[in-house]
Amino acid sequence: MPTIHVEGKKAIEAADGQKLVLALEDNGVDILHRCGGNARCTTCRVEVIEGDAGAIGEAEAAILAAKGIAEPNIRLSCQIRVHSDLTVKPVMTVSGSGMDAGKRPEE
Repeated sequence: MPTIHVEGKKAIEAADGQKLVLALEDNGVDILHRCGGNARCTTCRVEVIEGDAGAIGEAEAAILAAKGIAEPNIRLSCQIRVHSDLTVKPVMTVSGSGMDAGKRPEE
């Protein structure tokens, strides 16, 4: 099982191929996902500090470009399927935004 190190928080385990956003949420990590994991809102952004988060897909690349997010280490946690150890930092959180987390993303 891959280990996800959340900067400033705990390390968690994720099932191989699990969406990162679900691994984070299921382990009590404070993260937004307003569009329900559909690569539309960018609220589930994470900074990938270490590890291989995989290739960026078309939908993720398009919304990041549309929102003017160009940093290569900023990714959408709803679009990352965990396959190896990662160190990440949530960019937007429920507690920091005052918003509701959003609909739970699909598996």
